[in-house]
Amino acid sequence: MGNIWKFGAAAGMAAMVLAGCGDGAEPVEDQDVETPAEPPSEVTESEFPVTLVDAMGDEVAIEEEPESFVSMLPSNTEIAYELGLGEKLVGVSDFDNYPAEVADIEKIGGQEFNVEKIISLQPDLVLAHESGIGTWADGLQQLRDAGVNVFVVDNAETFEEVYDTISVIGQASGAVEEADALIEEMETQVAEIEELSAGVEEKKSVFVEVGSDPELYTAGTGTFIDEMLSMIQAENVAGDQQGWANMSQEAVVAADPEVIITTEGTYIEDAVEKIKERNGYGQVTAVQEDAVFEVDPDTLTRSGPRLTEGLMTMAELIYPETFGE
Repeated sequence: MGNIWKFGAAAGMAAMVLAGCGDGAEPVEDQDVETPAEPPSEVTESEFPVTLVDAMGDEVAIEEEPESFVSMLPSNTEIAYELGLGEKLVGVSDFDNYPAEVADIEKIGGQEFNVEKIISLQPDLVLAHESGIGTWADGLQQLRDAGVNVFVVDNAETFEEVYDTISVIGQASGAVEEADALIEEMETQVAEIEELSAGVEEKKSVFVEVGSDPELYTAGTGTFIDEMLSMIQAENVAGDQQGWANMSQEAVVAADPEVIITTEGTYIEDAVEKIKERNGYGQVTAVQEDAVFEVDPDTLTRSGPRLTEGLMTMAELIYPETFGE
């Protein structure tokens, strides 16, 4: 068997949240909120050969435009596809589920990755991720020792940091123009949503449930979800919490949110109905007003191009009178 290196979650809740992104038990790839994100990777040259400074502060020299990649995290993969690099991907993680084409690409592992498998694929560049460094470090060093070029992508916790990530992956892959175009498209979409949100006269209070077993978990400050709620003029009832926070059912009832959103519908059957049936929830405004919804978690927590899709979905659900068709 090849050498296997485990990717442990920084926190138990982290694993649960990205599980909601269709990534099985994968840790929250881009939402390690316990420590501030590192500064975005720095581009020191604009054409090949190009030298990039990755999340570890290491200078990574890329002599020629890569013709083959391994992506170790779904967010990297989604960005690569949006940049037109899908045909160059020779390996992806077991948790990759978007776009559908990833099903046909060689898998290199999930919470564990196979060093020898990656080496056998002979990629020109491996796109790793800062969120896995705690347990991936030795395995990544084995790849480097075998002559594989490894670039560790920065952890992104805000839309701006996602734009930085897209830009750097564009530089590393030779898809600079495509990256610029994608960033501009996302920025335009966000601006349009924020412009519409400016017309909201009364903010609605929202509880976003990202985990329910054995305890309720929600998204506090330092998460994409909290940033999205702020962008659309909604009040996060967990806004005084940091990161992925525990919140009791009693606290949710006391907060009386006007809207409840769950990200668990992809793997819990009848998630919305089960929320409505909880003890005491009958008196919650969101339940009384039939304003309990489920949203694809990948669009709310995965630091890639579909964040704008998640932003619009939440806006439409929370403020249908403003964003409805």
